[in-house]
Amino acid sequence: MGKHLLLISTGGTIASVPTRQGLSPCTDDSLLRAACQCPPGCCLTLKQLFALDSSNIQPEEWLQLAEFIASQSGRYDGIVVTHGTDTMAYTAGILSYMLCGIHIPVVLTGSQIPLGQPFSDAPMNLQCALHAAASPIRGVFLAFAGKLMLGCRAVKIRTCGMNAFESINYPLIGQVSLHGLDIYENALPTPVHQPFRIQVSDRVFLLKLTPGLDPAILDAVMALGYRAILIEAFGIGGVHFLHRNFCQKIAQLSSRGIVIVISSQCLYEKSDLTQYEVGRVALAAGAVSAGDMTSEAAFTKLMWLLSQYRERDEIIQHFVSPLCGEIAFP
Repeated sequence: MGKHLLLISTGGTIASVPTRQGLSPCTDDSLLRAACQCPPGCCLTLKQLFALDSSNIQPEEWLQLAEFIASQSGRYDGIVVTHGTDTMAYTAGILSYMLCGIHIPVVLTGSQIPLGQPFSDAPMNLQCALHAAASPIRGVFLAFAGKLMLGCRAVKIRTCGMNAFESINYPLIGQVSLHGLDIYENALPTPVHQPFRIQVSDRVFLLKLTPGLDPAILDAVMALGYRAILIEAFGIGGVHFLHRNFCQKIAQLSSRGIVIVISSQCLYEKSDLTQYEVGRVALAAGAVSAGDMTSEAAFTKLMWLLSQYRERDEIIQHFVSPLCGEIAFP
């Protein structure tokens, strides 16, 4: 008996049409239906959940999407989610945590050129995603430009190029070849068995450190009610304390229960606060390293953890513990 697959449409470029205001997702799913070529022996059901540009997909939509996937996961052998590319890495990250332990593949994909336009990359991306959804893998993934990536490791690195996504600090899960979609089973993280925890907090702030940035910015962030701050620091994790003592402010906020995580502005390789004085001072002040996590994965993991735990130490303990392949070097 063939596999039953579900395709959930959320909008994005793949479903967009030209309007006077620019490209905008439409509610007509006929092009999407026509473009889907199911693997042999499989049958496909299509459900349109949203018709949104991914810039407008926020925590409220994440909850609705995750709840719908959870409710359908027992009825289908695999699920594909079509999504705008701009925030797809964030959605893939949060779904990786909310749906950790899911027993089927959930594969996100989209396109750089809308369906129906010349040279659209949508048909190939859809075919790759559908074949991944029909495979025996389990978890949340992202399929793009012939590559299958772990959802919590995928990052959009190009605004216009077809090869828009890369797997950061983690090998590919699969790749299209002359033989079809090759799955690299040794790259799959160890499955986790736990109930779904479909929760999210919007009280996480992402700050990119710049030379001369006034540490008082952290007071303003705290005054707005944020409970965790992810700082994209310099290099391997450098934070300035000369002239403007950012580390002193980190210590003040950490003592008040705020979680401060430091990642790198560099796309590849890990942050490590033990290498340089500018990292060790931040570490002594209470900051914690994001290791080799992407900013999107670290940000969404904090959002997910803050929805479940109140105590700073408990949040940090869970943050640095690998869950679904998102971190290898805590």
